[in-house]
Amino acid sequence: MLLYAILVFAVAAIGGLVLASSVLRGKLAPWAISLLHALLGASGLVLLILVVLQGAAPARLTAALALLVLAALGGFFLASFHLRKQVAPKAVVFVHAGVAVVGFLTLLSLLLA
Repeated sequence: MLLYAILVFAVAAIGGLVLASSVLRGKLAPWAISLLHALLGASGLVLLILVVLQGAAPARLTAALALLVLAALGGFFLASFHLRKQVAPKAVVFVHAGVAVVGFLTLLSLLLA
């Protein structure tokens, strides 16, 4: 299940790059990609939660989950701008992406270890 979560987050990250490029150009991101990005991120979180609930989760897995939950909260904040038809602040996009990347790399380190 860990491998599936990593794959889902990797695909979500590709969508995130598309979304971030729109915001960095000062444009609203496409809704379809935003929704897909959110659904993939949520699916990845559910998979990680299921892995943690199986018991004996390594500390790195719990840390990755915490980071990715923080990134998701940032994503909700970014979505609030989108709902108001405003381009999100670039700094918030960078923080969201940075936290998500660190969470993803922490997760990936489990697979590569």
